[in-house]
Amino acid sequence: MKKVRGFEKVSTFENINLPKRATKNAAGYDFESAVDIVIPSIWKQGIAKVLKAILLKEDIFVDADMQKELKSTLVPTGVKSYMGDDEFLQIANRSSNPLKNFLVLTNGVGVIDSDYYDNPDNEGHIMIQLLNFGLTDKQIKKGDRIAQGIFLPFLKADNDLVQTKRTGGFGSSGK
Repeated sequence: MKKVRGFEKVSTFENINLPKRATKNAAGYDFESAVDIVIPSIWKQGIAKVLKAILLKEDIFVDADMQKELKSTLVPTGVKSYMGDDEFLQIANRSSNPLKNFLVLTNGVGVIDSDYYDNPDNEGHIMIQLLNFGLTDKQIKKGDRIAQGIFLPFLKADNDLVQTKRTGGFGSSGK
């Protein structure tokens, strides 16, 4: 049987679960964290300093160190995905994450292109970008469900002649 779309483990990970749907009519495949990881609260990362300066109508000085502090956390899944050339995998937040865990996907919605699979930089490893807007750090345990993936087709515009091939991993299509 020819493989059409699905998930595989990245070679550097063992003992992880491949994404699966929770119910018969679920659109999304649940992704789990492949590691124990802490998502730091944004309030520990300098955002409180910025808000205080705004409230006091002070000049805001955002230096390189502060910009490095306030960033999302990449959570490894240990998973890669294959699909047809005219498909992509949409990574969406779990509906319970903001309400129960104060976690949001920093990029809103992730797009995993079909040519990301087995790329030379990271084998197509899908990482989930999370930001914690809660007051305390959030501990994610290996196996916790953190996002969902939905396979979708896409259309191309008339006269789309792009022939460029992917040369790297995460964020490489913008090079």
